[in-house]
Amino acid sequence: MIDTKEVFEEARTNSVWQERPVPDELLRRVYDVAKMGPTSANCSPMRILFLKSKETKARLLPMLLEGNRAKTMQAPVTAIIGYDVEFYEKLPQLFPHTDARAWFVGKPELVETTAFRNGTLQGGYFILAARALGLDCGPMSGFDNAAVDAAFFAPGAFGGKVKSNFLCNLGYGDPAAIMPRHPRLAFDEACKII
Repeated sequence: MIDTKEVFEEARTNSVWQERPVPDELLRRVYDVAKMGPTSANCSPMRILFLKSKETKARLLPMLLEGNRAKTMQAPVTAIIGYDVEFYEKLPQLFPHTDARAWFVGKPELVETTAFRNGTLQGGYFILAARALGLDCGPMSGFDNAAVDAAFFAPGAFGGKVKSNFLCNLGYGDPAAIMPRHPRLAFDEACKII
């Protein structure tokens, strides 16, 4: 059984990072675990750019809201979690028992909704996989999506057909810098059984 404390109850969003590198092999492992989570028709639209160098992250800096700049520059890795708006081109490979590609061709609203929903779902799997493998995460919005897309995806990463969803700083957080946990809604405030 999975220790839920490690990925939920005790895991925290981090903003202050130790100067400890994250090996590329660990990033590969995080993806390999996260990709196993379910998506509709196995569409798997999540695409990730891992920014590790100071120079690459400096390109991202002006696109971030002020409150996200210092923590992003300090983090060993910043992942741009995106979603492929032409994910359906991979469906013959990913969902080979039927022509699922035909469900999406020429239906831009369905494509966008499916890509965003399932890419977001995979982004959640990514955070849980990173936590389960010992990394701390600092997921965030608070950036100019259009500028990030133009600077990082349009030049040809993944064929220029990916849109950014959110950012996730990765590394080993400083436990002394963690703020107290904010409250969560109780079951009866957020759920109904009918």
